[in-house]
Formats: sequence, C-alpha cells, structure tokens
Amino acid sequence: MDTLFTLPDPATLYRALLERDPAFEGRALVGVTSTGIFCRLTCPAKKPRPENCRWFDGPAAALAAGFRPCRRCHPLGAQAEGDPVIAPLLAALRDDPARRWSETDVAALGLDPSTVRRAFRRQFGMTFLELARQMRLRAGTRALSAGAPVIEAQLEAGFDSASGFREAFARLFGAPPQALRTGAGLSADWIDTPLGGMIAVGDAETLHLLEFVDGKGLAAELRALSKGAQGIALGRTPAIDRTETELAAFFAGRPDGFTVPLTLHGTPFQRRVWEELRRIPPGETISYATLAGRIGQPTATRAVARANGANQIAIVVPCHRVIGADGSLTGYAGGIWRKQALIEAERRLAAARHGDSALTQGA
Repeated sequence: MDTLFTLPDPATLYRALLERDPAFEGRALVGVTSTGIFCRLTCPAKKPRPENCRWFDGPAAALAAGFRPCRRCHPLGAQAEGDPVIAPLLAALRDDPARRWSETDVAALGLDPSTVRRAFRRQFGMTFLELARQMRLRAGTRALSAGAPVIEAQLEAGFDSASGFREAFARLFGAPPQALRTGAGLSADWIDTPLGGMIAVGDAETLHLLEFVDGKGLAAELRALSKGAQGIALGRTPAIDRTETELAAFFAGRPDGFTVPLTLHGTPFQRRVWEELRRIPPGETISYATLAGRIGQPTATRAVARANGANQIAIVVPCHRVIGADGSLTGYAGGIWRKQALIEAERRLAAARHGDSALTQGA
C-alpha cells in the first residue's frame, strides 16, 4: 500500500466500494465496524452500510485499529489479485490449470500481451505464460504424488508430448519422473502459497528443503540431496504436512512461528549463520555486517552473505530478513519481489501485534 496516498472523501470511497473500482487497488481499504473485518474495495462480499465503514490507506493502519483481514479478498496478499489486467488471467488459471496458453489466447481476451508480460513480471517475477506452465507442472506433480502413472500425470498437466513433460519435470526436480517413483530416503511434494508454489523435501520427522519452484538453484539442490539420501520420491511425510500447516498460519497472519524440526545441510559455518537467522524477530531486518558480528566473525561479511544465499529452507530460515547496509533489498533466490512482500507483510503484522499489546497494557 502507498502510505503517501491521500484518501479522498468517504462518499467517493463508498461509491468505489459499491462499484468494486480497481482504480483504488493498493491505495485504499475499508474496515467494517459491524464485523471487525477489513477488505479491498474490490471485495465481492456483501457491501456494508456507509456508517459502518472506516477507511484506511494501508493494512498496517487497519490492523492497528483492530480489524482482521477478510478471507475472501485477502487484503494482506499480493495486490496483483485486484489488478484489472492480472485478475482475469489468474481466474482463468484457477478454472483450467492444465490449459496450454499462448499470447494469441491472451490477445483473444482483449488484453495486450506486452502489457500482460510487464504486469506479471512486476508482480510475480515471471510472465503469465511461465506461470501457466508452472501451474501445469503442479498438476502433474500432484498426480504423480498420488501414485498416478506417468502418462496419466502428463495428460493431467496438459502436455501432449511425453518427452516435453519429462524435460519440464527434470528442469524442476533435477530428474525425470521415473527417477522419483521408487522408495527413497526423502520425499518431495508441492506446497501452494500466496507467493507461488514451493517444493518441500522432508523425511518423517524433519524438513530438509523448502524452495520456490521457479528458483534457479532448485534442481541442483534436489540432485545434491538425492545423492546423500539414496534418492528422493514424490510423496508426503508428516514433516511436509506440518510445514504446509505452519506456512498457511504464517501467511494468514497468525504469529505462531515455525516449529517444524529442520535438518540443515551445510558446513558448520553455514549452519551457524542459518541458526542466527532464525533468531531475527519477524518484522525486523539486519545487515550482513550485523549478522557477521552476531556470530562472532565481524570481518566475514562476504562469507556470511554467501551462506545466506546458500540457505535452502526459505521463509522458515528467514534469509529474507537480511538486507544491504544501505537498506537496499539485495539478492534473494526467490526473487526480490518476494523478499519485499515478505518483509512488508511481517512489518505490518509486527506493528499490529505491537498495537494490540499497547491496547492491552492500556486496559
């Protein structure tokens, strides 16, 4: 949300709410006093009476005022969902995830393909066609995890060519589908999040890897894990289920924290860095130099930065909370846009919790 935006008068905002005007997406939210919930102005829920509306320029203000985020329009989620260019295409992906899209299909919807490319890159770090391909792979992965034959998973994913499916799958997992169908020491499965799909790898008790599916180093990380664990099979474990539950709580704004046990694959130095990352409170950021100082090696800033980049358990080991000394958002394997989204969401939630604490103390 742009906190520098000056809200117009309530009558204008209420009219925009009734019309579900996307022009105010990312600029205004409505809090409904009768329900205690705040929403985007594009929310499809039943509209409140004007006297029950409070207007906010951002989620932090709404949360601090005691309102809870709506579960229909997800006002803490990506603002892209309210974008008039992006929203219809996201809906189309949800309705038919196996469809093979082309720019001709996009143009047939009355949308300019170049505008769509820019909008999706800005919000998701990838084009719409790349996201559509990712969703098709998700369908194939889910089918294989459920025990479907490879040919069935290929068709479920919308691939006419068996070789095309094998190649796309191997780019993601570092191995063809057949190589992930036998008994192995670790299991891998797809987890959906508001910031995109993630691959989780775990044994019965601990989480070994959690990365966004479009991460450039994912296939290499999976191959390395596979060698050390006598292979990786597609499927679920209690650790993966627990990770999915805790991620859902995290993105829903519940400050429960991550308690899933971890197996950290790295050198002793890297593990020290990763353990220190887990001590950074949500809503706070530190520099690489500060992180180096905290592990007792103030001259090892570059080594700390490399260790931070080598972390392969995203979000749970919060490498996104480390930024440049000048406050800039430096490299993040999941994409700078995701790093910014995570930092902003955690700051808003921390501010809301601080406000709730102050109110409690005042009472």
